[in-house]
Order: sequence, then structure tokens, then C-alpha cells
Amino acid sequence: MHLSRRDLYKLTALGAAPVALAACSTSSNLENGGGGGAEERPIITTTANTGLAENFNPHSPSVISLIQGLIYETLFYFNPLEPIDQEPVPLLGESYAWNEDGTVLTVTTRAGAVWADDTPFTAKDVAFTFTKIRDTEALNAAGTAPSAEAIDDTTVEITYAEPSFTEGPNALARTWIIPEHLFADVDDLATYANPEPVGTGPFALDDFTPESYLLLANDKHWDEGKPAIGGIRAIAISGNQSATDMWLAGEIDYMSSAIPNLEEHVAANPDLSFTNSGISQMALMAASNPELGCEGPQTDVAVRKALYYGMDREQLSKLAFFDLGADISPSFGLPERDVDFIDPSIENAPWNAQPDEAKKVLEDAGYALGSDGVYAKGDVRVSMTVSCPTGWSDFVTALDTLAAQYKEIGIELIPQQVSVNEWNDAKARGTYQLVIDSVGQGPAPDPYYPYRNHFSTDNTVPVGENGNPYHNVTRFSDPEVDAALDAAAATDDPEVKKEHYFLIQQRLAEVMPAIPVMIGSSLTEYSSAKVSGWPTQDDLYAYPMAWAAPDNSMVLKAITPAS
Repeated sequence: MHLSRRDLYKLTALGAAPVALAACSTSSNLENGGGGGAEERPIITTTANTGLAENFNPHSPSVISLIQGLIYETLFYFNPLEPIDQEPVPLLGESYAWNEDGTVLTVTTRAGAVWADDTPFTAKDVAFTFTKIRDTEALNAAGTAPSAEAIDDTTVEITYAEPSFTEGPNALARTWIIPEHLFADVDDLATYANPEPVGTGPFALDDFTPESYLLLANDKHWDEGKPAIGGIRAIAISGNQSATDMWLAGEIDYMSSAIPNLEEHVAANPDLSFTNSGISQMALMAASNPELGCEGPQTDVAVRKALYYGMDREQLSKLAFFDLGADISPSFGLPERDVDFIDPSIENAPWNAQPDEAKKVLEDAGYALGSDGVYAKGDVRVSMTVSCPTGWSDFVTALDTLAAQYKEIGIELIPQQVSVNEWNDAKARGTYQLVIDSVGQGPAPDPYYPYRNHFSTDNTVPVGENGNPYHNVTRFSDPEVDAALDAAAATDDPEVKKEHYFLIQQRLAEVMPAIPVMIGSSLTEYSSAKVSGWPTQDDLYAYPMAWAAPDNSMVLKAITPAS
């Protein structure tokens, strides 16, 4: 096991990922406070590795965990588990509005908030943040970052060069606001380590070592009565088993980790609980586009469709994913959250294998079953390699299971384990046949973001060139899909967006460059021995994953000392 595997590798640029929160006893009065509860002893979060880097710059790719959201805040918060039309939670922003053509986003900022050094927060800090990002080459490589101007102390205008409704959530919920009076003289925002962080958020840094760091409640935070807990200590733990043992021993309050037999553990200890908030859409990514240089039988739509129908997802969930997998749609909209934005003619992927349909698809396309038990057309055998990173036990088990399933229908699947670097390099350059991976979400709960990232021509490159391993690795390219994405980006009307999404979904279901597997589990574990108010399956008021920013700040602001 390893820590939040599929999500962690995508977040390595954000720093070590927290997996746990626990009690601790070191030198501070807070931590030694008479054996009391969370007001006196901090919640503690663990990080994935030892040797933490002292970097507190929320705009640095090497920033450590918990700085984003807990010290430096965004303007608003979008819960990725809520429907697309949700109203975001106001943070440093109070309201916002677009102009008619989607080029100017006007934000009313929070009056009365202060930085932790007592300097007033104003809209000028917001304008400064956007200007600093725009002027930092490493943070604005494409040159498309917006400009910003403070109209007065509580109004800022963020201006884009073209209609950019879908860029709004990046500005509103993924841009960490920094103080102009402390960052004005910083030469390179991308590399500055910010050794003495001063934010508006609910916590402030107290101490730091390469093994742990302590955040204490910021009594100057604008949200009255929050946080209710006294602090958070992040400690370095290198192994999933160690974190699990600490949670079971009552030493950890909050973590996101894959743990077998969770229900049994919870049943045995009334202080323990967990949530499963899966939004990670697993898929077999196929190097699918021969026009961009992809090679192999998986470039044939018929082969990809056979993989789709030949997969027994029920067995796969039981053997590889603790029986916690959920239905996935070939539209790559989330079946529950995005139900109103999924073409009703597109059904969820079949939960059980349909071997006859898989064979029919191949035979209709001219393939015949060979004497070796594998379908072939001419000299092309339906034999493909599929890879995942070494040690990612759930993916390893999934690929072994799929290989056995496909053998029964005349498809040879050859699982391979490679290093994460090799895996990413193959995806980036297109030098693979199949990989198992996840279709990530975006800054707001809108299918637009996975569609743009994973299926637009702008986000892919020919085989051999070095692309982004987290974007369009299938090399899918369709002018109609590109046009629909541009049209969706240029409107704020949900009904118009829906029309464009339906077109995209129909093409994805027809061509299937990514073969949907299932929605994986996203497990978060809690202990209520010291605090209450954790998210529950019935009240996921924030995406609960302990590594997710700024989601974890919403959770840590909401919890209260146990009575």
C-alpha cells in the first residue's frame, strides 16, 4: 500500500501530501495542556515522506502541505462533490459577477479581514496577486493569465483577453491571495521560499523542522469562532502501514489512505469512522490516434470497444478496490453529480462483462479467433501491454484481473510494472499502448475541465514529443469536440453548455479513446476522540481528502472539540 496513490502522484508539485491528524506532546503549552481536548492539544497531520522542505510560498511548486488554504486563502470555495450550479462558499471574496461577454470578472472582497501581522487586507492585495502571477514567467508560461485592477478597497476587476467563463473557478478558488506589503519586492514568485508566512487563513505557522511543523489557530482570522481547535501538527510518516497503525491506536485523527477492512475497524471502535467520496474516474488510457503516431491494435476503435464490453467491473471492484468501486459513465461526467449534464442516451458502463458483445465487435471489424486463442486481423494480434507504477497494489491487482478476464474472450493483455517516472514519460511521449490511470477533475465541479484537459487537441502532442502526462495522453483529436469546448468556455448558460457537452460525450462514447473502468474509492478516515464535526457520508460539506487544498481547510475550520 501507499498513500492515496492515484491522487498523490498528481499532486507532487504541491508538496508532500498529508494523510493524518493526531494528538502529539512536544514543547508548546498548547500541546501539553493538561490532557485536555482539541482546544489544548493540536490535531496532527502526517506527510508522505521525511525530510520536509521549508517552503511556505503557496505559489511555489514545492510548497509544503497545509499552507494552501490554512494560511493563504482563496476568494471562494467550490465543493467538487456538489452539482455544477452550486453557489461557492465566500472566503476572501463576498460576491462576484461576470460582464456579458465573459471577459471581466468583478469581485467584491471581504471588508474587515486582516493579515496575521495586523495589516488590513484589501482588494489591492488581490489585484497584486494576479499581477504578480501574470508577470512571473514560470507561472504564466502560456501568457494567458488575466490582468487585475483594484477599483477601490473592496472591489477588484480581473480581465481576460477573450471570453473565459470557465477560467473563473481558477481565479476564484485556486488562486492563493498573498499580501502586497510582504511580496512586492520578491523577484521570482515561483522560486521564493517565503520563510515567514503571513496569511489571512485560520492558522499560522508556529514552528518547523524537517520532521514536523506546527500550525496554531490564527486569532485574527476573519471567520468568527473559527477555527475552534487549537492547532495542527504535521508529522512525517513514510509508510501507509505506519499511518494505519497510528489511526487504529487513536494517535491519528484524520487521514486519507487506502485501508482494507475499514468497516470492521470502525465497528470495533466507536471513535473511528470513514467516508468514501470517490470522484476519481479510472480508465484504460489508449494511445489511440494513429494520425499523431500511435501504434498498436488499441488504435482500432473496435479493439477499444471490445475492452469496454469484456471488462467485469464487479469482479474488478471486489478483487482490486475493496468492493468500493462505483458506476462510471462513458461520457466521463460523474453519474450522480453531473446527472443533469449527461446525455440521457448514454448508459453507464456495464457492471458485468458482456463477452458475446465484445467478440461481436471484434468479428464485425474483421478479426478472427486464432489457433492461439487470440483474435487477429491479418498479422495484427489483439495483444497489448498495459502498465502501472510498481507497487501500486490496487492497480497491479486490477491489471492482473483484467488480463485473466480478457484471456477468456480472446484478447491478450500483458501487465507491466514500471517506475512512476517511466510511466509518466511514456504517457507524455505517447510511447505506450495502454495504461491504467485516472481522469482528474478541475477547480470546480464541471465536466468541462476533464474534457478540456484530457480530450482537447490543444492539450496533446504527436508521439515522440514531450507532452503533459496528466493531460491528453490518448492523443484524441476531434475538431467538433474542440469547437464544443470553445463554445462551452464562452458561455455562462448551463443549458447552452449542456448542448455542447452532449456532443462531446457522444464522440467520447463512440470513439472511446479512454476505456472507462469505474469510479474508484477515495477513502478518508477520522477519529472523534478529541473532535467532532467531521464530514459524514450524509453530509460531505467539503471534499474530505486530507491532502486536498483548500478542501482540508474547510474541514479543519468546521471541526470542534468533542464535548
